[in-house]
Amino acid sequence: QVLFMKRNFLKQRQSLPLHLNVELSKNRIKQFYEHFDGQVYVSFSGGKDSIVLTYLAYKAFYPAKIPFPLVHIDTGHNFPETLTYRDDLVRKLGADLIVGSVQESIDEGKVKEETGYNASRNKLQTVTLLDTLAKYKFDAACGGARRDEEKARAKERIFSHRDEFGQWNPKNQRPELWNIYNGMKNPGEHFRVFPISNWTEMDVWQYIYQEGIELPSLYYTHERKVFFRDGQWLAADPDIIPRRPEEEVVVKEVRCRTIGDVTCTGLTLSHAHSLEDIIDEIASSRVTERGGRADDKRSETAMEDRKKAGYF
Repeated sequence: QVLFMKRNFLKQRQSLPLHLNVELSKNRIKQFYEHFDGQVYVSFSGGKDSIVLTYLAYKAFYPAKIPFPLVHIDTGHNFPETLTYRDDLVRKLGADLIVGSVQESIDEGKVKEETGYNASRNKLQTVTLLDTLAKYKFDAACGGARRDEEKARAKERIFSHRDEFGQWNPKNQRPELWNIYNGMKNPGEHFRVFPISNWTEMDVWQYIYQEGIELPSLYYTHERKVFFRDGQWLAADPDIIPRRPEEEVVVKEVRCRTIGDVTCTGLTLSHAHSLEDIIDEIASSRVTERGGRADDKRSETAMEDRKKAGYF
């Protein structure tokens, strides 16, 4: 019996055909909503994973509207294309939107803005996120993180427990067998739920292609002013990142593989102008999508350290 359970546990962790992943993820979203009595939200960043998650939620409850809000933690240093896409998508799907502002957290003295050439507001999002959870009394947040993104992500459960301080303890997570999830919590604690955790980057792109989902133009090759730092191209447009005197601004054909704060989003040299081109490019790539994220390069455990402090 133990071996049977172990085989099924491992089978659940393996990649499934896309159509099965879609149905499994929609079922997880429904469980997420029902288990926490609707005191939940979808974390929306404007990145492809959160977009796919939003569409899965839309399909899971169709023809009703998505019964919980989208929450975007706005660093104030987002790409304009991301914010335009976010607002257009909310109108298109008839969804509710809540925006938490990192700038407000700075103005209120809750966080201190970093200075210097490598300054970023990405880490500051944690305080704004936890304040938003407390303000709206959310019990759980649904996110688009996937296990293949980064080694710290691979330690997450589908229903990932957080203590009353919003902290994640990778050594204190509940076992998950088949589709049985433990969402029991004490007052003040909450959960982060990851319905597409077992998807791969290729799964995400194939689903976007299959459903004809529109994306921010940042994901397609375009000309942009950029400069080179620490092995990656960063955006000089918009002019948010302070540059060293020797860092020359040039125009390159680039695209984003993953979208976040301008200060930590590396750009990929690319000629992928369509979804078919992107899928071909990903299939031949030997660099993970977060290989261009500057915030993950601050230390070997940068992501895990942020998650332990309450980051998504």
